Amino acid sequence: MTSTPGSSAFDRLRQTFGMRLFGWLKIPLLASVRPSVVELGETRCVVRIPLRRWTRNHLGSMYFGALAIGADCAGGLLAMDQIKRLGGGVSLVFKAFQATFHKRPESDVYFICEDGAAIRDQVQRALASEERITEPMRIEAAVKAADGTFEPVASFVLELSLKRKA
Repeated sequence: MTSTPGSSAFDRLRQTFGMRLFGWLKIPLLASVRPSVVELGETRCVVRIPLRRWTRNHLGSMYFGALAIGADCAGGLLAMDQIKRLGGGVSLVFKAFQATFHKRPESDVYFICEDGAAIRDQVQRALASEERITEPMRIEAAVKAADGTFEPVASFVLELSLKRKA
C-alpha cells in the first residue's frame, strides 16, 4: 500500500491525528483501537488497526468488534473526505452492516475502501435533494503476508446514508 500522489507522511500523520481526535471527542470506542491512516485519496482509503491486547479475542486473532470499527473507519473517513471536498453540508450515518469472515486475522489488519467515485456521486445527489440517499459501500479487510502481499480476511458491505443538512 502506498500513498496517493502528493500525499506525504505528514499528510497521513495529520489525517491519523484528525481521525483519532474525532474518536476521542465523539466516539471513544473508535479511538481505543488506535486506527492509522495508511492512504486517503479521492477514490481510495486504507486504514490499519494493530493487533494488540485491546483488539484481540480469546483465540489470539482480531476481535470482530475491532474489525467492525475498522470497516466503519475506512468507509466513514472516505465519505467524510468526499463531503469535505464538495463543500460540506451533508450528514452521514450507516444504515446497515454486513460482514463475511474468510479467515482469522492474526496480525495487523488493513481496511480498504475503493468506492470513492461512487461516494462522490452519492454526496452530489444528497446535496441536490431533500431526501436521504442510501447506497452500499464495500470494504475489504486484509493482513500482510510474509512475502509482502495482502491476504483477504473479511469483506464488509455498509449502507451509507447521506442527507443534506437543513
